[in-house]
Amino acid sequence: MERTEKDQTSEKARRAGAAGTAGSGDRGAAGQHARTGAFTNRAMNTFSPADEEKRRGVRRMKLTATGLLLFVALVYVLTKWASHQGAGPWAGYVAAAAEAGMVGALADWFAVTALFRHPLGLPIPHTAIIPTKKDQLGVSLGEFVGENFLSEDVVRQRLRAVGIGSRLGAWLAVPEHADRVTAELSAALRGALTVLRDSDVQAVVGEAITRRADAQEIAPGMGKMLERIVADGGHKRAVDVIVTRGHDWLVLHSDTVMDAVHGGAPGWTPRFVDRKVGERVYKELLRFVTEMRDMPSHPARGALDRFLTDFASDLQSDTDTRARVERLKSEILARGEVQDLIASAWTAVRSMIVSAAEDERSELRLRVRASLLSLGARMSLDPKIQGKVDGWLESAAVYVVTTYRKEITSLITDTVAGWDAEHTTKKIEANIGRDLQFIRINGTVVGSLAGLLIYTVSRALGA
Repeated sequence: MERTEKDQTSEKARRAGAAGTAGSGDRGAAGQHARTGAFTNRAMNTFSPADEEKRRGVRRMKLTATGLLLFVALVYVLTKWASHQGAGPWAGYVAAAAEAGMVGALADWFAVTALFRHPLGLPIPHTAIIPTKKDQLGVSLGEFVGENFLSEDVVRQRLRAVGIGSRLGAWLAVPEHADRVTAELSAALRGALTVLRDSDVQAVVGEAITRRADAQEIAPGMGKMLERIVADGGHKRAVDVIVTRGHDWLVLHSDTVMDAVHGGAPGWTPRFVDRKVGERVYKELLRFVTEMRDMPSHPARGALDRFLTDFASDLQSDTDTRARVERLKSEILARGEVQDLIASAWTAVRSMIVSAAEDERSELRLRVRASLLSLGARMSLDPKIQGKVDGWLESAAVYVVTTYRKEITSLITDTVAGWDAEHTTKKIEANIGRDLQFIRINGTVVGSLAGLLIYTVSRALGA
């Protein structure tokens, strides 16, 4: 047995050495598998205190089963000796029972031992099943799990039986749970915004806004909006504000207006004429603005209404006007000031969101908490919402299972393939070996009873 295990170890080392020279691609793949299963392999190749206690239990049960075999063997020897010494017919019955018990015990010992190692170290075919067929067992286990646990029908039935929608709703309806989810969402949001680089986000936002603006013509939309504003009289309030502010400004800056007129007059005109002209211009301008402010039906207001109406129509139907608006839009978007404004907008939004996520009493967190509580209450009571949530979860789970079934089952097969055969055998034996020893004990008892029955029937028929 020892020589056989050493031969197996040497064969593993030889294969590992050959695999190590197969090329950089194979080495990379092997390294990836090794990293993936490193923790599992360490767990399989080491024995915990619980494992050691199980191994001691297996040894105790082995001694019990072996002791029972030795006991029936001793009974067989003694009854045979007693039979030769002239004992009564009872000796034959006991000897037959003991003989059959030995046969049953030896047969079951062979069967149990053949699972883990070669009986008596002899390389008998179909023995040492676990160490020699470990990889095949891993493949079979993976296929079994894939066919019986990762099928669409099984996944849907199990998730539907659980009723995740109603349970999740009842859980979210508890204020403490809603607070916890809100805090976790806030932490995740802060983490995501912290990880993102401002320059990257600004570039993406700027590019997205520019691309969207370039792809969509804005003149027709502006024309429709202006048309509705004029029809509703919304522009009149803006005109009122402008005219009122213009009147107030003229009242306060009369000298400025007259100086402007003086400055634009020819040099050969007398100064008093320039002053009279400036005063006249200022008074007429002030009168015009005052009348426009105080008269809703002022002709200038009507002219402005007609101009805006015509301009709204041109924005929607005039080709030249629409083309000029598009050129103006492109020029505005291309200016550095506009791009800087877009970039600064992201910075302001990020800062606002982070501050709101950190503040437990912020409007953002309070609204999220209230939404979660409302959602939980509705999910716990409304069967339609529960059905939708269950359907989404089932579809998501089925997609994962059907799409990544091979990857999931290969995790089983690759993990089992990475286990050391000797340690795996010992660990499996430590976990199930104690129960297997009962097979030996039962084999001894059942064999003895069967032998006694056969001997009794034979004697009866022979009589």
